[in-house]
Parts: sequence; C-alpha cells; structure tokens
Amino acid sequence: MHRLKVIRHGRPASTWGDADADPGLDAVGHEQAAAVADAIMALPEADRPTRVISSPLRRCRETAAPLAQALGVEILVDTQVGEIPTPEGLSPTDRPAWLRRAFEGTWEQIEGDLDYGAWAQSVATALTGYAGAAVFSHFVALNAAVSVATDEGRVAAFRPDHCSVTTFEVCDGRLILVAKGREAQSQVL
Repeated sequence: MHRLKVIRHGRPASTWGDADADPGLDAVGHEQAAAVADAIMALPEADRPTRVISSPLRRCRETAAPLAQALGVEILVDTQVGEIPTPEGLSPTDRPAWLRRAFEGTWEQIEGDLDYGAWAQSVATALTGYAGAAVFSHFVALNAAVSVATDEGRVAAFRPDHCSVTTFEVCDGRLILVAKGREAQSQVL
C-alpha cells in the first residue's frame, strides 16, 4: 500500500461565475499554499510526497508551487484531476446553480451530456497512479475521489476547506480513504 495526499487549492481571487474563468490565488490563498507546503515538509521524510501533480487550472498550479519548490521537483499537470466538466451550452453564470443542484444528489443524477458517475470514477482511477505524490485538485474532484473510495454515491461526500489535505492509500489499484481533510463552510455549498 502507498499513500497519496490530495490537496484542495487555496482560496482563489474570484469565485464561480465571475469574469475570470481561471483565477489564480488571492493573498490568503498564497498564504494557505505556503502553509500547506510547510506542513507537508514537516512530515517525516518517509511520509513526504516525492512528486507534485496539479490540475491545469491556475489556482491549483499556484497552490502546488511552494511544495514543488521545497521538494525540488517540477509540477506535473494532469487534466484528469481537474475541475468537473460543465455541460455543453451552459453559461458561466448558470454554472453555480447547476453545481448546487448537483450537490443535492448522486453522480448519476447530475444533469448534463456527460456520464458524471464515469467522470468520478476516472478521477479516482487517475489518482491511483499517483501513490507517493501530492495532488492539487478541486472541491468536486476531491468529492469524487472520496465518493468512489467509500462506495458512496453522493456528490457532496464532504466539504474540503481550502488547502485541506485528504489522505488515501492505493491498494490493488483502488483508492482507500485514510483521512478526510479539514472541512469548512464553503461558498460551494
């Protein structure tokens, strides 16, 4: 068995539906990124990740940067740990309401042109390839991983705070939840 840490990005400079579709971090988000890097580097060497993986979105890459620098590694960008795809034709201003409806049900109940149950499984499958890594991702992708690891179908399996660290083990190609990250009230729900 090998552990992997999945970290939600730090606080972004803007929220859903704002003009910036790919915001970076605000000042608090940069502080959170530095703090999570320090916390991970304070782990015993055997428990520290050796690779840093990130969603392609700017807020994740900026959150991952301090840890990658501290470890002396490059950030590997992987779209498979990125944000949940928005249904085709849905406007950015309609996305928040769509997500709120999604959070009320299961992966199979999400409205759209995609099989979101399969999307959740693809996130978990991608993560199984990153044992020994720190993966910087998103609220919904983290929920997908927890949902698959616990065989729970709910979209909103938990409320990961910005820069919370959720720990999984990879065993026989499956994700096993070790510990959920810190939870907080979120604008997401």
